[in-house]
Amino acid sequence: MTTSRAGRTSDTGPTSGTSHTGPTGGTSHTGRTFEDLVAEAVAASVDGWDFSWFEGRATEERPPWGYARAMGERLAGASAALDIQTGGGEVLASAPKLPPLTVATEGWPPNVAKATALLHPRGAVVVASPEDAPLPFADAAFDLVTSRHPVRTYWDEIARVLRPGGTYFSQQVPASAYELVEYFLGPQPEENRTARDPERARTAAQKAGLTVTDLRPARLRMEFHDIGAVVHFLRKVIWMVPDFTVEAYEPRLRSLHGKIEREGPFVAHSSRFLIEARKPQA
Repeated sequence: MTTSRAGRTSDTGPTSGTSHTGPTGGTSHTGRTFEDLVAEAVAASVDGWDFSWFEGRATEERPPWGYARAMGERLAGASAALDIQTGGGEVLASAPKLPPLTVATEGWPPNVAKATALLHPRGAVVVASPEDAPLPFADAAFDLVTSRHPVRTYWDEIARVLRPGGTYFSQQVPASAYELVEYFLGPQPEENRTARDPERARTAAQKAGLTVTDLRPARLRMEFHDIGAVVHFLRKVIWMVPDFTVEAYEPRLRSLHGKIEREGPFVAHSSRFLIEARKPQA
Protein backbone atom coordinates (compact mmCIF):
# COMPACT_ATOMS: atom_id res chain seq x y z
CA MET A 1 0.00 0.00 0.00
CA THR A 2 2.20 2.79 -1.28
CA THR A 3 -0.27 5.52 -2.13
CA SER A 4 -2.74 5.54 0.74
CA ARG A 5 -3.08 8.42 3.14
CA ALA A 6 -1.45 6.33 5.84
CA GLY A 7 -3.88 4.47 8.06
CA ARG A 8 -4.73 7.12 10.55
CA THR A 9 -8.27 8.07 11.43
CA SER A 10 -7.23 10.97 13.63
CA ASP A 11 -7.12 11.79 17.30
CA THR A 12 -9.32 14.72 16.59
CA GLY A 13 -11.84 13.46 14.24
CA PRO A 14 -14.01 13.44 12.63
CA THR A 15 -14.03 16.15 15.32
CA SER A 16 -13.15 15.83 18.96
CA GLY A 17 -15.62 15.75 21.76
CA THR A 18 -17.07 13.46 24.37
CA SER A 19 -20.63 14.76 24.53
CA HIS A 20 -23.25 13.14 22.33
CA THR A 21 -26.70 14.12 21.13
CA GLY A 22 -29.79 11.99 20.72
CA PRO A 23 -31.99 11.66 17.66
CA THR A 24 -33.77 14.96 18.22
CA GLY A 25 -30.96 17.15 19.52
CA GLY A 26 -27.56 18.59 18.69
CA THR A 27 -26.23 19.66 15.36
CA SER A 28 -28.70 18.71 12.63
CA HIS A 29 -28.72 19.51 8.95
CA THR A 30 -32.36 18.50 8.54
CA GLY A 31 -33.95 20.45 5.74
CA ARG A 32 -30.97 20.34 3.35
CA THR A 33 -31.37 18.02 0.41
CA PHE A 34 -29.37 14.91 -0.21
CA GLU A 35 -27.97 16.50 -3.36
CA ASP A 36 -26.80 19.65 -1.55
CA LEU A 37 -25.11 17.75 1.26
CA VAL A 38 -23.35 15.34 -1.07
CA ALA A 39 -22.24 18.09 -3.47
CA GLU A 40 -20.72 20.04 -0.59
CA ALA A 41 -18.84 16.96 0.65
CA VAL A 42 -17.54 16.08 -2.82
CA ALA A 43 -16.28 19.64 -3.36
CA ALA A 44 -14.33 19.68 -0.07
CA SER A 45 -10.59 18.98 -0.16
CA VAL A 46 -9.41 15.72 1.38
CA ASP A 47 -5.69 16.56 1.35
CA GLY A 48 -3.70 16.42 4.56
CA TRP A 49 -4.95 15.15 7.87
CA ASP A 50 -7.12 18.07 8.95
CA PHE A 51 -10.58 17.06 10.17
CA SER A 52 -11.92 20.56 10.86
CA TRP A 53 -14.44 20.23 8.01
CA PHE A 54 -16.46 17.89 10.23
CA GLU A 55 -17.05 20.54 12.90
CA GLY A 56 -20.74 20.42 13.83
CA ARG A 57 -21.38 17.52 11.47
CA ALA A 58 -19.63 14.52 13.05
CA THR A 59 -17.90 13.71 16.32
CA GLU A 60 -15.53 11.10 17.63
CA GLU A 61 -14.86 10.60 21.30
CA ARG A 62 -11.28 11.36 22.31
CA PRO A 63 -8.99 8.66 23.72
CA PRO A 64 -8.31 9.31 27.40
CA TRP A 65 -4.51 9.51 27.16
CA GLY A 66 -4.03 12.60 24.94
CA TYR A 67 -1.61 11.33 22.33
CA ALA A 68 -0.46 14.67 20.90
CA ARG A 69 0.37 16.06 24.34
CA ALA A 70 2.19 12.90 25.41
CA MET A 71 4.12 12.77 22.15
CA GLY A 72 5.14 16.40 22.63
CA GLU A 73 6.51 15.62 26.07
CA ARG A 74 8.65 12.82 24.66
CA LEU A 75 9.88 14.92 21.75
CA ALA A 76 11.01 17.63 24.15
CA GLY A 77 13.43 15.20 25.76
CA ALA A 78 14.75 13.53 22.60
CA SER A 79 17.87 14.35 20.60
CA ALA A 80 16.93 12.58 17.34
CA ALA A 81 13.33 11.68 16.48
CA LEU A 82 11.52 9.99 13.60
CA ASP A 83 7.77 10.33 12.98
CA ILE A 84 6.58 7.52 10.69
CA GLN A 85 3.61 8.04 8.34
CA THR A 86 3.23 11.64 9.46
CA GLY A 87 0.27 12.43 7.19
CA GLY A 88 0.22 16.16 6.60
CA GLY A 89 2.55 16.68 9.57
CA GLU A 90 -0.16 18.31 11.67
CA VAL A 91 0.40 16.32 14.86
CA LEU A 92 4.18 16.54 14.75
CA ALA A 93 3.97 20.28 14.06
CA SER A 94 1.77 20.73 17.15
CA ALA A 95 4.65 19.76 19.47
CA PRO A 96 5.93 22.79 21.39
CA LYS A 97 9.56 21.70 20.98
CA LEU A 98 11.20 19.46 18.39
CA PRO A 99 14.54 17.66 18.83
CA PRO A 100 17.62 19.06 17.07
CA LEU A 101 17.25 16.25 14.52
CA THR A 102 13.63 15.61 13.54
CA VAL A 103 12.66 13.54 10.50
CA ALA A 104 9.22 12.50 9.25
CA THR A 105 8.26 9.96 6.59
CA GLU A 106 5.12 9.94 4.45
CA GLY A 107 4.06 7.85 1.47
CA TRP A 108 1.19 9.79 -0.12
CA PRO A 109 2.52 12.58 -2.39
CA PRO A 110 -0.07 15.29 -1.56
CA ASN A 111 0.64 14.76 2.14
CA VAL A 112 4.39 14.86 1.52
CA ALA A 113 3.98 18.33 0.06
CA LYS A 114 1.73 19.49 2.87
CA ALA A 115 3.99 18.07 5.59
CA THR A 116 7.04 19.66 3.98
CA ALA A 117 5.42 23.09 3.98
CA LEU A 118 4.33 22.69 7.58
CA LEU A 119 7.45 21.10 9.08
CA HIS A 120 10.37 22.68 7.23
CA PRO A 121 9.90 26.01 9.04
CA ARG A 122 10.27 24.02 12.28
CA GLY A 123 13.58 22.56 11.08
CA ALA A 124 12.17 19.08 10.44
CA VAL A 125 13.00 17.08 7.31
CA VAL A 126 10.24 15.21 5.44
CA VAL A 127 11.26 12.09 3.51
CA ALA A 128 8.96 10.59 0.86
CA SER A 129 8.98 6.90 1.70
CA PRO A 130 6.48 4.14 0.82
CA GLU A 131 4.71 2.72 3.84
CA ASP A 132 5.59 -0.88 2.97
CA ALA A 133 9.31 -0.30 2.30
CA PRO A 134 12.23 -0.51 4.75
CA LEU A 135 12.90 2.72 6.59
CA PRO A 136 15.58 4.68 4.66
CA PHE A 137 17.78 5.30 7.72
CA ALA A 138 20.87 3.78 9.29
CA ASP A 139 20.79 1.43 12.26
CA ALA A 140 20.43 3.12 15.66
CA ALA A 141 19.74 6.52 14.11
CA PHE A 142 17.02 7.71 16.53
CA ASP A 143 16.36 7.71 20.23
CA LEU A 144 12.61 8.27 19.66
CA VAL A 145 10.30 6.90 16.97
CA THR A 146 6.64 7.94 16.92
CA SER A 147 3.65 7.12 14.75
CA ARG A 148 0.04 8.02 15.14
CA HIS A 149 -2.21 5.54 13.34
CA PRO A 150 0.22 3.63 11.11
CA VAL A 151 -1.28 1.43 8.40
CA ARG A 152 1.03 -1.34 9.56
CA THR A 153 3.79 -1.39 12.15
CA TYR A 154 7.05 -2.87 10.90
CA TRP A 155 8.48 -3.78 14.28
CA ASP A 156 11.80 -5.13 13.00
CA GLU A 157 12.49 -1.86 11.17
CA ILE A 158 11.54 0.23 14.20
CA ALA A 159 13.83 -1.84 16.41
CA ARG A 160 16.63 -1.48 13.86
CA VAL A 161 16.56 2.34 13.67
CA LEU A 162 16.17 2.81 17.43
CA ARG A 163 19.26 3.38 19.53
CA PRO A 164 19.71 1.15 22.58
CA GLY A 165 17.53 2.66 25.27
CA GLY A 166 15.36 4.36 22.64
CA THR A 167 11.56 4.41 22.64
CA TYR A 168 8.76 3.75 20.17
CA PHE A 169 5.53 5.63 21.00
CA SER A 170 2.37 5.12 18.96
CA GLN A 171 -1.41 5.34 18.94
CA GLN A 172 -2.91 2.64 16.75
CA VAL A 173 -6.31 1.75 15.31
CA PRO A 174 -7.38 -1.90 15.64
CA ALA A 175 -10.79 -1.13 14.12
CA SER A 176 -12.64 2.00 13.12
CA ALA A 177 -16.24 2.74 12.13
CA TYR A 178 -17.00 -0.92 11.40
CA GLU A 179 -20.71 -0.20 11.62
CA LEU A 180 -20.28 2.24 8.74
CA VAL A 181 -18.04 -0.12 6.74
CA GLU A 182 -20.51 -2.97 7.12
CA TYR A 183 -23.43 -0.72 6.18
CA PHE A 184 -21.84 -0.35 2.74
CA LEU A 185 -19.91 -3.63 2.33
CA GLY A 186 -21.91 -6.10 4.41
CA PRO A 187 -20.52 -8.32 7.22
CA GLN A 188 -16.73 -8.41 7.32
CA PRO A 189 -14.50 -11.32 8.40
CA GLU A 190 -13.75 -11.39 12.10
CA GLU A 191 -10.03 -11.38 11.23
CA ASN A 192 -10.44 -7.81 9.97
CA ARG A 193 -11.47 -6.76 13.46
CA THR A 194 -8.80 -8.64 15.38
CA ALA A 195 -5.71 -8.49 13.13
CA ARG A 196 -4.44 -5.41 14.97
CA ASP A 197 -5.33 -6.54 18.47
CA PRO A 198 -3.26 -4.82 21.20
CA GLU A 199 -1.94 -8.13 22.50
CA ARG A 200 -0.79 -9.10 19.03
CA ALA A 201 1.11 -5.82 18.91
CA ARG A 202 2.74 -6.65 22.25
CA THR A 203 3.83 -10.05 20.94
CA ALA A 204 5.20 -8.56 17.70
CA ALA A 205 7.12 -5.87 19.58
CA GLN A 206 8.66 -8.42 21.91
CA LYS A 207 9.58 -10.67 18.98
CA ALA A 208 11.48 -7.72 17.47
CA GLY A 209 13.46 -7.38 20.69
CA LEU A 210 11.55 -4.48 22.27
CA THR A 211 10.11 -4.30 25.79
CA VAL A 212 6.53 -3.02 25.98
CA THR A 213 6.28 -0.55 28.84
CA ASP A 214 2.72 0.70 28.28
CA LEU A 215 -0.32 -0.72 26.46
CA ARG A 216 -3.78 0.84 26.84
CA PRO A 217 -6.93 0.18 24.75
CA ALA A 218 -10.03 2.35 24.33
CA ARG A 219 -13.38 2.04 22.51
CA LEU A 220 -14.75 5.36 21.30
CA ARG A 221 -18.13 6.52 20.04
CA MET A 222 -18.52 8.21 16.65
CA GLU A 223 -21.57 10.09 15.35
CA PHE A 224 -22.33 11.20 11.79
CA HIS A 225 -25.00 13.90 11.75
CA ASP A 226 -25.60 14.14 8.00
CA ILE A 227 -24.88 12.25 4.82
CA GLY A 228 -22.32 14.85 3.75
CA ALA A 229 -20.17 13.91 6.76
CA VAL A 230 -20.36 10.24 5.72
CA VAL A 231 -19.34 11.03 2.14
CA HIS A 232 -16.45 13.25 3.20
CA PHE A 233 -15.23 10.63 5.69
CA LEU A 234 -15.23 7.85 3.10
CA ARG A 235 -13.46 10.08 0.57
CA LYS A 236 -10.81 11.03 3.13
CA VAL A 237 -10.28 7.69 4.85
CA ILE A 238 -10.06 5.74 1.62
CA TRP A 239 -9.30 2.28 3.03
CA MET A 240 -12.68 2.07 4.82
CA VAL A 241 -14.64 1.38 1.61
CA PRO A 242 -11.82 1.08 -0.95
CA ASP A 243 -13.98 1.39 -4.07
CA PHE A 244 -16.14 4.20 -2.71
CA THR A 245 -17.67 6.71 -5.09
CA VAL A 246 -20.94 8.54 -4.69
CA GLU A 247 -22.16 7.09 -7.99
CA ALA A 248 -21.38 3.49 -7.05
CA TYR A 249 -23.04 3.73 -3.65
CA GLU A 250 -25.80 6.25 -4.31
CA PRO A 251 -28.70 3.92 -3.38
CA ARG A 252 -27.10 3.07 -0.02
CA LEU A 253 -26.23 6.72 0.57
CA ARG A 254 -29.80 7.81 -0.11
CA SER A 255 -31.09 5.14 2.24
CA LEU A 256 -28.69 6.25 4.96
CA HIS A 257 -29.63 9.89 4.41
CA GLY A 258 -33.24 8.98 5.08
CA LYS A 259 -32.32 6.99 8.18
CA ILE A 260 -30.34 9.92 9.63
CA GLU A 261 -33.19 12.34 8.88
CA ARG A 262 -35.69 10.05 10.62
CA GLU A 263 -33.66 8.71 13.54
CA GLY A 264 -30.78 11.10 14.15
CA PRO A 265 -27.01 10.56 13.94
CA PHE A 266 -25.57 7.36 12.57
CA VAL A 267 -23.56 5.85 15.44
CA ALA A 268 -20.37 3.87 14.95
CA HIS A 269 -17.40 3.04 17.12
CA SER A 270 -13.65 3.12 16.78
CA SER A 271 -10.93 1.39 18.74
CA ARG A 272 -7.56 2.80 19.67
CA PHE A 273 -4.63 1.57 21.67
CA LEU A 274 -1.61 3.38 22.98
CA ILE A 275 1.64 1.43 22.91
CA GLU A 276 5.09 2.37 24.15
CA ALA A 277 8.08 0.06 23.74
CA ARG A 278 11.74 0.44 24.63
CA LYS A 279 14.84 -1.02 23.03
CA PRO A 280 17.03 -2.53 25.75
CA GLN A 281 20.42 -1.06 26.45
CA ALA A 282 23.22 -2.92 24.72
